[in-house]
Amino acid sequence: MTKVKSLADLKAMREKLKANLDIREKAENPESLVQIKVAMGTCGIAAGAKQVMEYMMQKADELNIEAVFTQTGCMGYCNAEPTIEVRMPGKDPVVFGGVDNNRAEEILTKYVQKGEQVEGVIPVSY
Repeated sequence: MTKVKSLADLKAMREKLKANLDIREKAENPESLVQIKVAMGTCGIAAGAKQVMEYMMQKADELNIEAVFTQTGCMGYCNAEPTIEVRMPGKDPVVFGGVDNNRAEEILTKYVQKGEQVEGVIPVSY
């Protein structure tokens, strides 16, 4: 996290965080945006899900990806934490397991931006 050295730094940080909140909480039509859910059950938090979510939000902003980020409870994949679910507009959701910052960036740049398949998808069981 950036150190705050002046009032101008604090105001700039506030504006950036406020913009992120607007996208996260006030999206009028979230179905038209990329939706990213991060599992924040106890096991996810212990595995680093909070840091992964913060990193993904920052990286999505840098890549100009309009996405809605939300926290969920446990998705039931405790052995694969941190887990995230990515829903692209008009597509079925895909769940990725074992997501760290490097994998988060790969998911954003390859899967979200280019539509390429990325390893680590957790198969859906019915």
